[in-house]
Amino acid sequence: MTKTLFGHLDDGMPIHEAVLRSPAGAEARVMEWGAVLRDLVVPLPNGGRQRVVLGFADFADYPRHSPHMGAIAGRFANRIGGGRFVLDGVEYQTPLNENGRNSLHGGGEGFGKRPWTLVHHDETSATLALVSADGDAGYPGTLDVFCRYSLIGAATLRIELSATTDAPTIVNLAHHSYFRLDDAPDILDHEFEVRANLITPVDADLIPDGSVASVAGTAFDFRKARPIRFANPDGSRFWYDHNYLLRRDRREPAAATGLELAHAATLRSRRSGLAMEVWTTEPALQVYDGFKLDTPVAGLDGVRYGACAGIALEPQHVPDSPNLPHFPSTVLRPGEVYRQISEFRFGA
Repeated sequence: MTKTLFGHLDDGMPIHEAVLRSPAGAEARVMEWGAVLRDLVVPLPNGGRQRVVLGFADFADYPRHSPHMGAIAGRFANRIGGGRFVLDGVEYQTPLNENGRNSLHGGGEGFGKRPWTLVHHDETSATLALVSADGDAGYPGTLDVFCRYSLIGAATLRIELSATTDAPTIVNLAHHSYFRLDDAPDILDHEFEVRANLITPVDADLIPDGSVASVAGTAFDFRKARPIRFANPDGSRFWYDHNYLLRRDRREPAAATGLELAHAATLRSRRSGLAMEVWTTEPALQVYDGFKLDTPVAGLDGVRYGACAGIALEPQHVPDSPNLPHFPSTVLRPGEVYRQISEFRFGA
């Protein structure tokens, strides 16, 4: 394991990076800013290696230009309609950082846009910690958060997230890497499968309306693997930033945790011969095809990231679920432990 200084914040605070390596040749780079997975390279079936996430080589580009690239989003990932929620009869207001109408990924300066602390590291894992004070971005309760990245087996990245609170609050954390399994400029020809029959329909602001809808016969139907590229009836391209309710029909225990992982999705590139399976403890998966990506500076390998340069597959709870009580709860109370485990498994 290598720990290096990667950059400094404007106030001079140092940001460190840990490099993780597996015996099979996978390599991950994790930094303290945003608990970001800055780089991930995995073995290819033919014996080569493939970079599979988007990132920047220069730290200064993250605070200025990164759209949560590789970050841990929170305290509440995704959207809260109007930024408002009620907990135990008290209404709370969070920052309206999306079009002045909704709160997104914790409200503009959420967990993915602040420094964490690297508290442990070894050859194959790194653990980072963050304390979010009572009232931070309008959320109640002091939250202690931990994020552990580990490389396991031949080429699996496991991400474990946990949190405790001293007062009732809401928590919905999500890892936000943009994945691309080959060297093409976009992911539109990647084959994609989601183990979900239902999505949560949204309004024009991408806030769920509280209903569920079948994917059958729609642009959202990825029950069988197909290319991500999809055209509207008028020939324009359809884009994805939507939440799927997972079937959780293919499950296995998460060793020594008491939790259960379920197969959420599979992404494949015929170009590289590489596939990635997503397994998670979470009830839902946000699928964002990166259609808004347009970085003004070069990323890793000197490549500029344009529309759909990578796809974000974010295990989490349903967006705006604090205002939709019929979906699984995101409430965390003192004495309880929030836990999430997600695995990204690479292979032929």
